[in-house]
Amino acid sequence: MIIGGAAGYLFSKPCNRSGCAARRDVRMKRIGLIIPSSNRMVEQEMVRVLPTGSTAHVARLRMTGAYQKSIDELLPEVVVSASTLGDARCDAIAFHCTANSTNEGEGGEQRLLAALGTSVAVPVTTTATAIREALAALDARRIVLVTPYSQSMTEHEALFFEAAGYDVAAMKALNCAGSDAYCAVPPETWEAVLTDARRDDVDAYVLSCANISCFAVIERIERALQRPLVTSNQSVLWATLRAADAPRPAELGQLMRIT
Repeated sequence: MIIGGAAGYLFSKPCNRSGCAARRDVRMKRIGLIIPSSNRMVEQEMVRVLPTGSTAHVARLRMTGAYQKSIDELLPEVVVSASTLGDARCDAIAFHCTANSTNEGEGGEQRLLAALGTSVAVPVTTTATAIREALAALDARRIVLVTPYSQSMTEHEALFFEAAGYDVAAMKALNCAGSDAYCAVPPETWEAVLTDARRDDVDAYVLSCANISCFAVIERIERALQRPLVTSNQSVLWATLRAADAPRPAELGQLMRIT
């Protein structure tokens, strides 16, 4: 499924009847995203802000809710999906599901990365990897974690970050009842929740989940908190565009301004 740019090449001016003689040989930058089948926010949030000259290809897997699977059960499907995105000549590919990429700790994350890496010969990442790379780029070790998940899921995710060497100073779970509820939370709610969670003793805030809408308020949140905000969709967009050597969109927080 191709979303965003409609063609594989950029044109200096519209095609003419003689057969697009004006075409420039400049290849579109392509990112590939493997997401849960229930996700509705990746296209709405990430794809809409792709800079000119970049596009996204999205593959969907049933892997959350009633279709929840272990990492090992997912791996064969991940390999197939990554391979199809490779067929589309993607320049970077991400397994993009925060819960699944953190659920089985660093071991699960590494198995996902290995499966992606054996499928394609381009840079690969996961949501968990992208968030960690974003925090490293921002020199952030002490964080506040905010999620739409249940308290138990949020605590489990906090354990992932703590095992990776981060200090989770506080966490806030919104206790939303699944994907439909995640999507229904307006950006202004996340702004209010994060503002209420403000602390002066942390380096950054992490807003976890790829199936939420928050891009419209990232800059306002950062101004209110005086700290960087890392989100699942923002960090994966940053990591894949960076790996593809493509421009990043402006006004999506401090992270996007790091080269």
